[in-house]
Amino acid sequence: MIEFLQVVLAAIALLGAVATALSRDPFDKLIALGVMIGGILPFIVDRGYLDVAVAVALLAPITTIFVLTLAWRRDEDGA
Repeated sequence: MIEFLQVVLAAIALLGAVATALSRDPFDKLIALGVMIGGILPFIVDRGYLDVAVAVALLAPITTIFVLTLAWRRDEDGA
């Protein structure tokens, strides 16, 4: 992998991790998790773990849908 691309992707993954840790709102946390996964996924593919990359690519959106549903229900109840 190109060294400049590695640095940029690592910076994206780190920024996503920091934003995930610092954000309180569930929607902001999901966006930060998406940024972090977007930075990590090319490293997984670069190492040749395509089965893991496919699993991550499938599980991340499904998890997002479940978390958004839970957050929406929490907002409806006024909690």
